[in-house]
This record gives sequence, structure tokens and C-alpha cells, in this order.
Amino acid sequence: MEHVVYILYSRRFDKTYVGCTSSIISRFHSHNTYAKKGWTVRYRPWEVIHITFFDTKTEALSKEKWFKTGAGRRHKDTLVQAFLKNN
Repeated sequence: MEHVVYILYSRRFDKTYVGCTSSIISRFHSHNTYAKKGWTVRYRPWEVIHITFFDTKTEALSKEKWFKTGAGRRHKDTLVQAFLKNN
């Protein structure tokens, strides 16, 4: 089973969210539609701006954790700026 680390972006609120899942499509729909509570609900709608695939859950969780460090946040900000420039 593949595991995915993803970055969501809310243009409306200029917010990002980093998550990890084995089912990106249903998870994305959950963030935008199904979920009734949680942090992501208040910043809808979300766009997927980055996805990285991993063979193991351990690798994916490690990358998700890295995106929440100083270096990871800087890289995430670079990805957001590139996305905004191209869209």
C-alpha cells in the first residue's frame, strides 16, 4: 500500500496543512466536505498543492514530521509560492 504526504493550501485564508494518508482522494474530500469538526474545517476550501508518495507508512510519517520543522516549513513555503506563481 502506498502512503502519501500531502500539502493543502487555502487561498481564502492563506493557510497550509500537511498530512499523511494511504487514500489521498478520500482524505482530500474529507477535508473539504465530510469532516464536521477539526482544524481544517474552518479554512475551506482546500487545494492540493503537493504530493509525495512513499512505500511505507514510517517513511511518510517521517516526511510529514519534517515538513513541520523549521527547514520543512521553509521548503513548504517555497512550494506554496511556486504553486501560486503557476496558478
